[in-house]
Amino acid sequence: MKIGILGGSFNPIHIGHLILADEVREKLKLDKIIFIPLYLAAHKEEKDLLYASERLKMVRMALKSNPCFEASDIEVKRQGKSYTIDTLRSLRETYPARDKFFFIVGSDALGYLSSWKDIDQVMKLAKLVVALRPNYPLKNLPKNVLPVAIESVDISGFRLRQRLKAGESTRYYLPREVYSYILKKGLYK
Repeated sequence: MKIGILGGSFNPIHIGHLILADEVREKLKLDKIIFIPLYLAAHKEEKDLLYASERLKMVRMALKSNPCFEASDIEVKRQGKSYTIDTLRSLRETYPARDKFFFIVGSDALGYLSSWKDIDQVMKLAKLVVALRPNYPLKNLPKNVLPVAIESVDISGFRLRQRLKAGESTRYYLPREVYSYILKKGLYK
């Protein structure tokens, strides 16, 4: 099986995440994509980070209509800072050795890949897939990185949180269930 892995804060999950995952899945002919909400980011401190359990719940809501997408609570259960290598090692224990992992990152992540914990081991456990955005040229792409051109959907969780806090609409940026849940619970106010 070919399995895509998409980690992130998903604070909140939005249509940009879903489009990215769907395009990569389709272009690489992946069998499924596992969305893994982090507990705490290892490389940056994120302000307004909603409880991991709430973010995981929203990810599950967003994915329920797509049989090729699933949510994992592996990092939420582990707690602490989320390191890709730890997650990949845990997944490798769960899946047969014949299954291939494709770890998906945005092109912006290439700037700090060298600072990842055990990056060489990460590259052995999973093929690194870089989602290339239009007008974001990449030079000197490492040879063990697989570039995939995707349609750009310029949405950021930070901007969505700003809009929610200001009382502005995010209706068409979020999956319907997630949008309703955020409003009902008064999240990101």
